[in-house]
Amino acid sequence: MSISRVEKIADAVLYEGYILYPYRASAVKNRQRWNFGVIYPRAYHEQEPTEPYQMETECLAQGDALAELEVKVRCLRLVDRVVGRLAEPVSELPQGAEPAFVPAETISIDGREYESWQEASECEMTLPAVRFAILAAGPTHRRFAFPATRTLERLCDSEGVLAGLIVRTQQPLECWIETAMEKLEDGLFRISVRISNHTLLRHGPIERDSALAASLLSAHTILHVSGGEFVSLLEPPARFQDAAAACRNTGAWPVLAGEEGRRDTMLSSPIILYDYPQVAPESPGDLFDGAEIDEILSLRILALTDDEKSAMCRSDDRARMILERTEALPPEHFMKLHGVLRTMGPRHGGAA
Repeated sequence: MSISRVEKIADAVLYEGYILYPYRASAVKNRQRWNFGVIYPRAYHEQEPTEPYQMETECLAQGDALAELEVKVRCLRLVDRVVGRLAEPVSELPQGAEPAFVPAETISIDGREYESWQEASECEMTLPAVRFAILAAGPTHRRFAFPATRTLERLCDSEGVLAGLIVRTQQPLECWIETAMEKLEDGLFRISVRISNHTLLRHGPIERDSALAASLLSAHTILHVSGGEFVSLLEPPARFQDAAAACRNTGAWPVLAGEEGRRDTMLSSPIILYDYPQVAPESPGDLFDGAEIDEILSLRILALTDDEKSAMCRSDDRARMILERTEALPPEHFMKLHGVLRTMGPRHGGAA
């Protein structure tokens, strides 16, 4: 498996739509986020049936009883960032207690502004390799639980007095991953991976933001086989077309990933991709906004006013990194972004 190729495209999936141009919290299109690969708590699904609490991948693999399957689920977890002033400035945080804290959308300390925002942290769940023979005998279930977290960041004024705080919180998360395998014929198996969110929520009406805080965001699955190979669902061999058409995927789109021609890795994405997706080598880095062309988006970033760039930096550290990287791009790199002509290879079975 080409780890770097798979992880590069998987990271692009993980952060697709994370924050959109013009990369500031005040922008209307950044007010409702997390639209890709969201697996909500079951309680929220029961309230809002159109919002899924499961994601299921089905795909085909060839191999014998000794072949092994390894599954990795990756997602983001919401980090609620709240800024606020202290009711009374203090020199140090009190031991074992938090000072009186007044949350706000934005605060300013000595001319520097801080904003409340929804950040995210990466989360990964790995199931160890299991032989086909074991999976075909019955499904496996694995529970993953993550605790709530709360951290404080001190905001001091120019005299060193503690004037405000940034409070970051994460809600607990509990999910189940079920892996199953069905033998369709000698040497051919249908693999199923189902992710379910069983995080408990308080009784009563649930707001979307509360549900998102306990959701898997940008969830996707990486499957790897040893001693076997996957079958493309987009272009299956003629003898496997019916079996491929019978695979049912819910909120997921599995494609072959890694080095082109290898069939040991499948990426099941909440975004529609083609087999062996890749990030263009000319791309200077993530822009999170797949609906745009890198060159146009980079030029738009450079055209932002100083106030807009300042808002971009304080919205999110990843947005700040985009700005810094874009402003550092040399002119010759913009020429690469303007267009590249690649030589077409010969068609299979014939001349170019």
